[in-house]
Amino acid sequence: MRILGIDPGSRHTGYGVVELHGDELEPLDWGRLSCPPREPVPQRLARLAAGLEELLGRWQPDAAVLETPFHGLNARSLVVLAQARGALLAVLAGRRVPIHEYSPAEVKSAVTGHGRADKRQMARMVGLQLALPEEAGEDAADALALALCFARRRRLDRLAGTSRAR
Repeated sequence: MRILGIDPGSRHTGYGVVELHGDELEPLDWGRLSCPPREPVPQRLARLAAGLEELLGRWQPDAAVLETPFHGLNARSLVVLAQARGALLAVLAGRRVPIHEYSPAEVKSAVTGHGRADKRQMARMVGLQLALPEEAGEDAADALALALCFARRRRLDRLAGTSRAR
């Protein structure tokens, strides 16, 4: 099963693609889609959508995983993040890629065993668990963490008879 983790942002959207072989995870690709800081929001959204379309065409994931919105953001940041998420969700839904979402605490707990881990701890654990040859960068590490969380929770969700796919 091929899993695409996406860490949405209006300027930088992290992504990570992993392949699940039984209980083993193989990292295939990671990085971030970036937009110029002064680019108008509609052009940023179009750029994010086009970048995601390219990733979907290249990797053809079986599932996509995003983090649920973080509530501690200021109103302006939350609106721009919601717009970026909306653009990405529309592309995924248009391609009929099953979408799964997890809270930040669920992701941190699945990857580090601690729901309040900081970004540095998360990036380190992602690198160790996926045996990455180099540091992934904050945005990509967050996206890979989402893919890891999904892979770990997938079996548990199946046993419990629940699904978070939209």
